[in-house]
Amino acid sequence: MNKIISIVGMTGSGKTEVSEFLKKHGLAYVRFGDVTMEELKRRWLDVNEKNERMVREGLRKEHGMDAFARLNAGKLEKALEKGSVIADGLYSWEEWLFLREKFGEKMIVLAIASSPATRYQRLAERKIRPLAHEEAASRDKAEIENSHKAGPIAMADFTIINEGSLAELQKNTNAFWKKISGQT
Repeated sequence: MNKIISIVGMTGSGKTEVSEFLKKHGLAYVRFGDVTMEELKRRWLDVNEKNERMVREGLRKEHGMDAFARLNAGKLEKALEKGSVIADGLYSWEEWLFLREKFGEKMIVLAIASSPATRYQRLAERKIRPLAHEEAASRDKAEIENSHKAGPIAMADFTIINEGSLAELQKNTNAFWKKISGQT
């Protein structure tokens, strides 16, 4: 049965690295955050933390807390017809509820967990959209308080701890992939 692998975690935890690894196994990819980027482009706004947050929170205010799941549901359905798909960026508890109701057991939630210190270091060193320590801490607070991000992380079906090297993360992701694809 084709699956939706919803990847959750705080910013800088390694979600993108896990997605890149899984894409190499032929999974389709739907990045929830593309909705934000498309809206920034439509409004001719610069890509920065302030504008991204304003758009994310505005979309949730307009469409509800499950906005990004609803706005990406069609893309997920279309991809699911062809095979398993990665849903990168599931944030809110309401999005988790929407997707669980819509897709049931086809949805697997994979949490990527890293300490704030590790994540903030990674975010400061990112080539694309780096964040200073204060920006990263502010984003964490906003995502937990305003986006209800903790719920999907707490309800994850699987968790990968990402405190080490990229090679370790890839090894752990490979073990996860083998387990859910029936290779072990």
